[in-house]
Amino acid sequence: MIAKPMLQALVPLVDDLSRELPDSERYRRLLEAVRALLPCDAAALLRLDGDWLVPVAVNGLSSDTLGRRFKVDEHPRFQQLLQAEGPTRFPPDSTLPDPYDGLVDGLHGHLEVHDCMGCPVQVGEKPWGVLTLDALARERFSVVDLGDLQAFASLAAATVSVVQRIQRLALRVEDEHQRAESYRALAAESGAPTLIGQSAAHQRLLEEIAIVGNSELTVLVTGETGVGKELVAQALHAASPRASRPLISLNCAALPETLVESELFGHVRGAFSGAVVDRRGKFELADGGTLFLDEVGELSLTVQAKLLRVLQNGQLQRLGSDREHKVDVRVIAATNRDLVEEVRAGRLRADFYHRLSVYPLVVPPLRERGHDVLLLAGNFLEQNRSRLGLGSLRLDASAQAALLAHDWPGNVRELEHLVGRSA
Repeated sequence: MIAKPMLQALVPLVDDLSRELPDSERYRRLLEAVRALLPCDAAALLRLDGDWLVPVAVNGLSSDTLGRRFKVDEHPRFQQLLQAEGPTRFPPDSTLPDPYDGLVDGLHGHLEVHDCMGCPVQVGEKPWGVLTLDALARERFSVVDLGDLQAFASLAAATVSVVQRIQRLALRVEDEHQRAESYRALAAESGAPTLIGQSAAHQRLLEEIAIVGNSELTVLVTGETGVGKELVAQALHAASPRASRPLISLNCAALPETLVESELFGHVRGAFSGAVVDRRGKFELADGGTLFLDEVGELSLTVQAKLLRVLQNGQLQRLGSDREHKVDVRVIAATNRDLVEEVRAGRLRADFYHRLSVYPLVVPPLRERGHDVLLLAGNFLEQNRSRLGLGSLRLDASAQAALLAHDWPGNVRELEHLVGRSA
Protein backbone atom coordinates (compact mmCIF):
# COMPACT_ATOMS: atom_id res chain seq x y z
CA MET A 1 0.00 0.00 0.00
CA ILE A 2 1.15 3.58 -0.68
CA ALA A 3 1.54 5.57 2.57
CA LYS A 4 -0.87 8.47 2.96
CA PRO A 5 1.80 11.25 2.93
CA MET A 6 3.30 9.73 -0.22
CA LEU A 7 -0.14 9.47 -1.83
CA GLN A 8 -0.86 13.10 -1.00
CA ALA A 9 2.42 14.11 -2.62
CA LEU A 10 1.93 11.96 -5.72
CA VAL A 11 -1.68 12.81 -6.57
CA PRO A 12 -1.04 16.44 -7.67
CA LEU A 13 1.88 15.25 -9.78
CA VAL A 14 -0.22 12.54 -11.39
CA ASP A 15 -2.88 15.17 -12.08
CA ASP A 16 -0.20 17.35 -13.73
CA LEU A 17 0.42 14.63 -16.33
CA SER A 18 -2.88 15.48 -18.03
CA ARG A 19 -2.39 19.27 -17.86
CA GLU A 20 -0.74 21.64 -20.29
CA LEU A 21 2.44 22.79 -18.57
CA PRO A 22 5.89 23.90 -19.74
CA ASP A 23 8.45 21.12 -19.48
CA SER A 24 10.49 23.06 -16.94
CA GLU A 25 7.43 23.54 -14.74
CA ARG A 26 6.67 19.80 -14.73
CA TYR A 27 10.20 19.02 -13.56
CA ARG A 28 10.19 21.85 -11.03
CA ARG A 29 7.00 20.55 -9.40
CA LEU A 30 8.40 17.03 -9.29
CA LEU A 31 11.53 18.11 -7.40
CA GLU A 32 9.52 20.35 -5.08
CA ALA A 33 7.44 17.32 -4.11
CA VAL A 34 10.59 15.26 -3.57
CA ARG A 35 11.98 17.85 -1.17
CA ALA A 36 8.63 18.28 0.58
CA LEU A 37 8.31 14.57 1.34
CA LEU A 38 11.88 13.32 1.67
CA PRO A 39 14.35 14.90 4.16
CA CYS A 40 16.83 16.30 1.66
CA ASP A 41 18.51 19.67 1.14
CA ALA A 42 18.91 19.29 -2.62
CA ALA A 43 17.40 17.25 -5.44
CA ALA A 44 18.26 16.99 -9.12
CA LEU A 45 17.02 15.28 -12.26
CA LEU A 46 19.68 14.57 -14.87
CA ARG A 47 19.27 13.25 -18.42
CA LEU A 48 21.74 10.80 -19.93
CA ASP A 49 23.15 12.20 -23.19
CA GLY A 50 25.68 9.76 -24.56
CA ASP A 51 28.54 9.66 -22.04
CA TRP A 52 27.28 12.71 -20.17
CA LEU A 53 24.62 13.50 -17.57
CA VAL A 54 22.90 16.83 -18.20
CA PRO A 55 20.79 18.44 -15.42
CA VAL A 56 17.26 19.26 -16.59
CA ALA A 57 16.03 20.48 -13.17
CA VAL A 58 17.59 21.20 -9.79
CA ASN A 59 16.24 22.24 -6.42
CA GLY A 60 18.59 23.27 -3.60
CA LEU A 61 21.63 23.36 -5.88
CA SER A 62 23.21 26.53 -7.25
CA SER A 63 21.61 27.81 -10.43
CA ASP A 64 24.75 27.28 -12.49
CA THR A 65 24.34 23.51 -11.99
CA LEU A 66 21.86 23.58 -14.88
CA GLY A 67 24.66 24.74 -17.18
CA ARG A 68 26.97 21.87 -16.24
CA ARG A 69 27.51 18.55 -18.00
CA PHE A 70 28.86 15.65 -15.95
CA LYS A 71 30.94 13.04 -17.79
CA VAL A 72 29.76 9.73 -16.35
CA ASP A 73 33.11 7.95 -16.30
CA GLU A 74 34.56 10.79 -14.23
CA HIS A 75 31.91 10.47 -11.52
CA PRO A 76 31.78 7.01 -9.92
CA ARG A 77 28.64 7.88 -7.93
CA PHE A 78 26.76 8.56 -11.15
CA GLN A 79 28.17 5.37 -12.66
CA GLN A 80 26.93 3.36 -9.70
CA LEU A 81 23.46 4.92 -9.89
CA LEU A 82 23.11 4.24 -13.62
CA GLN A 83 24.14 0.61 -13.17
CA ALA A 84 21.84 -0.02 -10.19
CA GLU A 85 18.44 -1.69 -10.59
CA GLY A 86 16.84 0.49 -7.92
CA PRO A 87 17.53 3.18 -5.34
CA THR A 88 21.03 3.44 -3.85
CA ARG A 89 22.09 5.13 -0.64
CA PHE A 90 25.80 5.93 -0.32
CA PRO A 91 27.40 5.52 3.13
CA PRO A 92 28.07 8.90 4.78
CA ASP A 93 31.77 7.99 4.98
CA SER A 94 31.98 6.96 1.29
CA THR A 95 35.27 7.94 -0.28
CA LEU A 96 33.71 8.35 -3.73
CA PRO A 97 33.97 11.98 -4.89
CA ASP A 98 30.73 13.96 -4.82
CA PRO A 99 29.82 15.58 -8.16
CA TYR A 100 27.86 18.27 -6.31
CA ASP A 101 30.70 19.26 -3.98
CA GLY A 102 30.33 23.01 -3.36
CA LEU A 103 27.08 23.26 -5.32
CA VAL A 104 24.56 22.82 -2.48
CA ASP A 105 22.79 26.11 -1.73
CA GLY A 106 23.95 27.87 1.43
CA LEU A 107 27.19 25.91 1.53
CA HIS A 108 30.58 27.49 0.99
CA GLY A 109 33.68 25.41 0.44
CA HIS A 110 34.21 21.65 0.63
CA LEU A 111 31.56 19.43 2.24
CA GLU A 112 33.16 16.43 3.86
CA VAL A 113 30.25 14.74 5.64
CA HIS A 114 26.74 14.38 4.25
CA ASP A 115 24.16 11.89 2.98
CA CYS A 116 23.61 11.05 -0.70
CA MET A 117 21.14 8.79 -2.44
CA GLY A 118 19.73 8.37 -5.91
CA CYS A 119 17.85 6.19 -8.35
CA PRO A 120 18.07 5.44 -12.07
CA VAL A 121 15.22 6.72 -14.25
CA GLN A 122 14.15 4.41 -17.06
CA VAL A 123 11.80 5.30 -19.90
CA GLY A 124 10.56 2.48 -22.07
CA GLU A 125 12.97 -0.01 -20.45
CA LYS A 126 15.93 2.17 -21.47
CA PRO A 127 18.11 4.26 -19.12
CA TRP A 128 17.08 7.90 -19.36
CA GLY A 129 18.97 9.44 -16.46
CA VAL A 130 19.08 9.67 -12.68
CA LEU A 131 17.23 11.29 -9.79
CA THR A 132 19.57 12.37 -6.97
CA LEU A 133 19.07 13.58 -3.39
CA ASP A 134 21.58 15.19 -1.03
CA ALA A 135 21.32 16.06 2.66
CA LEU A 136 23.82 18.14 4.63
CA ALA A 137 23.53 16.06 7.81
CA ARG A 138 25.01 12.59 8.29
CA GLU A 139 22.46 9.73 8.55
CA ARG A 140 19.58 11.98 7.38
CA PHE A 141 18.52 9.33 4.86
CA SER A 142 18.64 6.46 7.33
CA VAL A 143 14.90 6.97 7.93
CA VAL A 144 13.98 7.11 4.23
CA ASP A 145 12.09 4.19 2.73
CA LEU A 146 13.84 3.42 -0.56
CA GLY A 147 10.45 2.53 -1.98
CA ASP A 148 9.44 6.19 -1.64
CA LEU A 149 12.39 7.24 -3.79
CA GLN A 150 11.51 4.53 -6.32
CA ALA A 151 7.97 5.91 -6.51
CA PHE A 152 9.31 9.35 -7.38
CA ALA A 153 11.69 7.84 -9.93
CA SER A 154 8.74 6.06 -11.57
CA LEU A 155 6.78 9.30 -11.64
CA ALA A 156 9.83 11.08 -13.06
CA ALA A 157 9.86 8.48 -15.86
CA ALA A 158 6.15 9.08 -16.51
CA THR A 159 6.74 12.85 -16.57
CA VAL A 160 9.60 12.45 -19.05
CA SER A 161 7.41 10.22 -21.23
CA VAL A 162 4.67 12.85 -21.29
CA VAL A 163 7.18 15.58 -22.18
CA GLN A 164 8.63 13.50 -25.01
CA ARG A 165 5.24 12.61 -26.42
CA ILE A 166 3.97 16.18 -26.24
CA GLN A 167 7.08 17.31 -28.08
CA ARG A 168 6.45 14.76 -30.82
CA LEU A 169 2.79 15.72 -31.03
CA ALA A 170 3.70 19.40 -31.22
CA LEU A 171 5.53 18.72 -34.47
CA ARG A 172 2.20 17.70 -35.97
CA VAL A 173 -0.06 20.41 -34.57
CA GLU A 174 0.19 22.58 -37.67
CA ASP A 175 -1.48 19.98 -39.87
CA GLU A 176 -4.05 18.75 -37.33
CA HIS A 177 -6.95 20.11 -39.40
CA GLN A 178 -5.69 18.26 -42.43
CA ARG A 179 -5.44 15.07 -40.35
CA ALA A 180 -9.00 15.55 -39.12
CA GLU A 181 -10.21 15.78 -42.70
CA SER A 182 -8.19 12.66 -43.58
CA TYR A 183 -9.80 10.80 -40.69
CA ARG A 184 -13.29 11.78 -41.84
CA ALA A 185 -12.49 10.62 -45.38
CA LEU A 186 -11.07 7.34 -44.07
CA ALA A 187 -14.10 6.76 -41.89
CA ALA A 188 -16.42 7.32 -44.83
CA GLU A 189 -14.48 4.91 -47.05
CA SER A 190 -13.99 2.14 -44.50
CA GLY A 191 -17.36 2.15 -42.81
CA ALA A 192 -15.74 3.22 -39.55
CA PRO A 193 -18.00 4.67 -36.85
CA THR A 194 -19.19 8.15 -37.75
CA LEU A 195 -19.03 10.72 -34.99
CA ILE A 196 -21.69 13.26 -35.88
CA GLY A 197 -21.46 16.93 -35.03
CA GLN A 198 -20.39 20.38 -36.17
CA SER A 199 -19.87 22.18 -32.87
CA ALA A 200 -16.45 23.56 -31.91
CA ALA A 201 -16.21 21.08 -29.03
CA HIS A 202 -16.91 18.16 -31.37
CA GLN A 203 -14.43 19.39 -33.99
CA ARG A 204 -11.71 19.57 -31.34
CA LEU A 205 -12.50 15.98 -30.40
CA LEU A 206 -12.20 14.85 -34.03
CA GLU A 207 -8.87 16.64 -34.38
CA GLU A 208 -7.52 14.93 -31.27
CA ILE A 209 -8.71 11.55 -32.55
CA ALA A 210 -6.92 12.17 -35.84
CA ILE A 211 -3.69 13.16 -34.08
CA VAL A 212 -3.47 10.48 -31.42
CA GLY A 213 -5.21 7.77 -33.45
CA ASN A 214 -2.20 7.53 -35.76
CA SER A 215 0.15 6.90 -32.82
CA GLU A 216 0.80 3.98 -30.49
CA LEU A 217 -0.03 5.96 -27.35
CA THR A 218 -2.27 4.47 -24.67
CA VAL A 219 -5.42 6.62 -24.52
CA LEU A 220 -7.72 7.20 -21.55
CA VAL A 221 -11.15 8.28 -22.80
CA THR A 222 -13.14 10.08 -20.11
CA GLY A 223 -16.55 11.70 -20.03
CA GLU A 224 -19.99 11.45 -18.54
CA THR A 225 -22.24 8.43 -18.97
CA GLY A 226 -23.71 8.22 -22.46
CA VAL A 227 -21.34 10.56 -24.32
CA GLY A 228 -20.16 7.83 -26.70
CA LYS A 229 -16.80 6.76 -25.30
CA GLU A 230 -16.97 3.37 -27.04
CA LEU A 231 -17.57 5.06 -30.40
CA VAL A 232 -14.53 7.26 -29.74
CA ALA A 233 -12.47 4.13 -29.03
CA GLN A 234 -13.66 2.60 -32.30
CA ALA A 235 -12.76 5.79 -34.16
CA LEU A 236 -9.28 5.81 -32.59
CA HIS A 237 -8.74 2.24 -33.76
CA ALA A 238 -10.05 3.04 -37.26
CA ALA A 239 -7.64 6.00 -37.53
CA SER A 240 -4.64 3.90 -36.46
CA PRO A 241 -2.18 1.72 -38.42
CA ARG A 242 -3.85 -1.20 -36.59
CA ALA A 243 -7.21 -0.60 -38.28
CA SER A 244 -6.98 -3.86 -40.24
CA ARG A 245 -6.29 -5.82 -37.06
CA PRO A 246 -8.89 -6.77 -34.40
CA LEU A 247 -10.49 -4.36 -31.96
CA ILE A 248 -11.38 -6.39 -28.85
CA SER A 249 -13.63 -4.89 -26.17
CA LEU A 250 -14.12 -5.79 -22.53
CA ASN A 251 -16.60 -4.18 -20.15
CA CYS A 252 -14.71 -4.37 -16.87
CA ALA A 253 -17.88 -3.67 -14.85
CA ALA A 254 -19.87 -6.53 -16.36
CA LEU A 255 -17.74 -9.39 -15.06
CA PRO A 256 -17.48 -10.84 -11.55
CA GLU A 257 -14.09 -10.41 -9.87
CA THR A 258 -13.33 -14.13 -10.20
CA LEU A 259 -13.55 -14.02 -14.02
CA VAL A 260 -11.78 -10.76 -14.84
CA GLU A 261 -8.26 -12.24 -14.88
CA SER A 262 -9.35 -15.16 -17.04
CA GLU A 263 -11.05 -12.80 -19.49
CA LEU A 264 -7.99 -10.57 -19.70
CA PHE A 265 -5.14 -13.06 -19.65
CA GLY A 266 -6.79 -16.40 -20.51
CA HIS A 267 -6.35 -19.68 -18.65
CA VAL A 268 -5.09 -23.22 -19.10
CA ARG A 269 -7.07 -26.39 -18.58
CA GLY A 270 -7.45 -27.17 -14.89
CA ALA A 271 -6.63 -23.63 -13.73
CA PHE A 272 -9.92 -23.57 -11.81
CA SER A 273 -13.15 -25.51 -11.55
CA GLY A 274 -14.81 -25.53 -14.97
CA ALA A 275 -11.64 -24.75 -16.94
CA VAL A 276 -11.78 -27.84 -19.17
CA VAL A 277 -9.84 -26.40 -22.12
CA ASP A 278 -7.13 -23.82 -22.70
CA ARG A 279 -8.57 -20.39 -23.47
CA ARG A 280 -6.99 -17.23 -24.84
CA GLY A 281 -7.74 -13.98 -23.05
CA LYS A 282 -8.64 -10.61 -24.53
CA PHE A 283 -5.01 -9.50 -24.73
CA GLU A 284 -4.05 -12.47 -26.89
CA LEU A 285 -7.16 -12.06 -29.04
CA ALA A 286 -6.19 -8.41 -29.60
CA ASP A 287 -2.57 -9.21 -30.49
CA GLY A 288 -1.49 -6.84 -33.25
CA GLY A 289 -4.62 -4.75 -32.75
CA THR A 290 -6.36 -2.75 -30.05
CA LEU A 291 -7.89 -3.69 -26.71
CA PHE A 292 -10.67 -1.44 -25.40
CA LEU A 293 -11.16 -1.62 -21.63
CA ASP A 294 -14.51 0.00 -20.84
CA GLU A 295 -15.30 1.07 -17.25
CA VAL A 296 -11.65 0.51 -16.33
CA GLY A 297 -12.16 2.27 -13.00
CA GLU A 298 -14.11 -0.78 -11.80
CA LEU A 299 -11.05 -3.05 -11.74
CA SER A 300 -9.80 -4.19 -8.35
CA LEU A 301 -6.38 -3.20 -7.01
CA THR A 302 -5.21 -6.80 -7.49
CA VAL A 303 -6.10 -6.83 -11.19
CA GLN A 304 -4.63 -3.35 -11.64
CA ALA A 305 -1.28 -4.61 -10.35
CA LYS A 306 -1.29 -7.52 -12.80
CA LEU A 307 -2.27 -5.30 -15.70
CA LEU A 308 0.68 -2.99 -15.04
CA ARG A 309 3.18 -5.55 -16.30
CA VAL A 310 1.29 -6.12 -19.52
CA LEU A 311 0.94 -2.38 -20.10
CA GLN A 312 4.64 -1.92 -19.47
CA ASN A 313 6.24 -4.68 -21.53
CA GLY A 314 3.47 -6.71 -23.19
CA GLN A 315 4.18 -9.88 -21.20
CA LEU A 316 1.41 -11.95 -19.63
CA GLN A 317 0.73 -15.37 -18.18
CA ARG A 318 -2.48 -17.32 -18.53
CA LEU A 319 -4.08 -18.35 -15.26
CA GLY A 320 -2.60 -21.65 -14.12
CA SER A 321 0.41 -21.41 -16.45
CA ASP A 322 4.08 -20.56 -15.85
CA ARG A 323 4.64 -19.81 -19.51
CA GLU A 324 4.89 -16.19 -20.58
CA HIS A 325 3.22 -14.83 -23.69
CA LYS A 326 4.36 -11.69 -25.50
CA VAL A 327 1.64 -9.58 -27.06
CA ASP A 328 1.64 -6.40 -29.13
CA VAL A 329 -1.52 -4.58 -28.10
CA ARG A 330 -2.53 -0.95 -28.02
CA VAL A 331 -4.77 -0.21 -25.06
CA ILE A 332 -7.62 2.28 -25.04
CA ALA A 333 -9.42 2.62 -21.72
CA ALA A 334 -12.60 4.46 -20.82
CA THR A 335 -14.32 5.55 -17.63
CA ASN A 336 -16.91 8.02 -16.37
CA ARG A 337 -15.20 8.17 -12.98
CA ASP A 338 -12.80 10.85 -11.76
CA LEU A 339 -9.70 8.65 -11.62
CA VAL A 340 -7.62 11.28 -9.85
CA GLU A 341 -10.17 11.17 -7.04
CA GLU A 342 -10.08 7.36 -7.17
CA VAL A 343 -6.30 7.50 -6.68
CA ARG A 344 -6.72 9.92 -3.81
CA ALA A 345 -9.26 7.60 -2.18
CA GLY A 346 -6.95 4.61 -2.54
CA ARG A 347 -9.24 2.73 -4.92
CA LEU A 348 -6.91 3.12 -7.90
CA ARG A 349 -3.15 2.72 -8.04
CA ALA A 350 -1.32 5.91 -8.98
CA ASP A 351 1.12 4.00 -11.21
CA PHE A 352 -1.78 2.25 -12.96
CA TYR A 353 -3.45 5.61 -13.58
CA HIS A 354 -0.46 7.24 -15.22
CA ARG A 355 0.16 4.13 -17.34
CA LEU A 356 -3.39 4.46 -18.70
CA SER A 357 -3.50 8.22 -19.11
CA VAL A 358 -0.54 8.70 -21.43
CA TYR A 359 -2.96 10.67 -23.61
CA PRO A 360 -6.15 11.73 -21.78
CA LEU A 361 -9.04 12.36 -24.18
CA VAL A 362 -12.15 14.05 -22.80
CA VAL A 363 -15.44 13.55 -24.66
CA PRO A 364 -17.63 16.65 -24.22
CA PRO A 365 -21.15 16.26 -22.80
CA LEU A 366 -24.08 16.83 -25.16
CA ARG A 367 -25.16 20.03 -23.35
CA GLU A 368 -21.87 21.65 -24.47
CA ARG A 369 -22.37 20.78 -28.13
CA GLY A 370 -25.15 23.22 -29.05
CA HIS A 371 -27.06 22.35 -32.20
CA ASP A 372 -25.31 18.98 -32.52
CA VAL A 373 -28.32 17.62 -30.64
CA LEU A 374 -30.46 18.23 -33.72
CA LEU A 375 -27.96 16.52 -36.04
CA LEU A 376 -27.83 13.49 -33.77
CA ALA A 377 -31.61 13.41 -33.43
CA GLY A 378 -31.90 13.41 -37.21
CA ASN A 379 -29.52 10.45 -37.43
CA PHE A 380 -31.49 8.48 -34.84
CA LEU A 381 -34.77 9.35 -36.56
CA GLU A 382 -33.47 7.93 -39.83
CA GLN A 383 -32.34 4.73 -38.12
CA ASN A 384 -35.78 4.30 -36.55
CA ARG A 385 -37.58 5.17 -39.79
CA SER A 386 -35.72 2.38 -41.55
CA ARG A 387 -36.18 -0.07 -38.67
CA LEU A 388 -39.93 0.59 -38.43
CA GLY A 389 -40.53 0.70 -42.17
CA LEU A 390 -41.97 4.24 -42.04
CA GLY A 391 -42.16 6.71 -44.91
CA SER A 392 -40.67 9.62 -42.96
CA LEU A 393 -39.96 10.91 -39.49
CA ARG A 394 -39.12 14.52 -38.73
CA LEU A 395 -38.86 17.02 -35.91
CA ASP A 396 -41.29 19.92 -35.90
CA ALA A 397 -40.32 23.35 -34.53
CA SER A 398 -41.60 22.69 -31.00
CA ALA A 399 -39.73 19.37 -30.81
CA GLN A 400 -36.50 21.05 -31.94
CA ALA A 401 -36.93 23.78 -29.33
CA ALA A 402 -37.54 21.17 -26.62
CA LEU A 403 -34.42 19.22 -27.58
CA LEU A 404 -32.28 22.38 -27.53
CA ALA A 405 -33.66 23.43 -24.14
CA HIS A 406 -33.04 20.10 -22.40
CA ASP A 407 -29.90 19.59 -20.26
CA TRP A 408 -29.32 15.95 -21.33
CA PRO A 409 -27.95 14.40 -18.13
CA GLY A 410 -27.86 11.06 -20.00
CA ASN A 411 -26.17 12.66 -23.01
CA VAL A 412 -26.30 11.00 -26.46
CA ARG A 413 -27.62 7.73 -25.06
CA GLU A 414 -30.57 9.54 -23.47
CA LEU A 415 -31.27 11.29 -26.78
CA GLU A 416 -31.12 8.01 -28.69
CA HIS A 417 -33.61 6.33 -26.37
CA LEU A 418 -35.93 9.35 -26.39
CA VAL A 419 -36.02 9.44 -30.19
CA GLY A 420 -36.59 5.68 -30.31
CA ARG A 421 -39.56 5.90 -27.93
CA SER A 422 -40.99 8.86 -29.82
CA ALA A 423 -40.70 7.06 -33.13
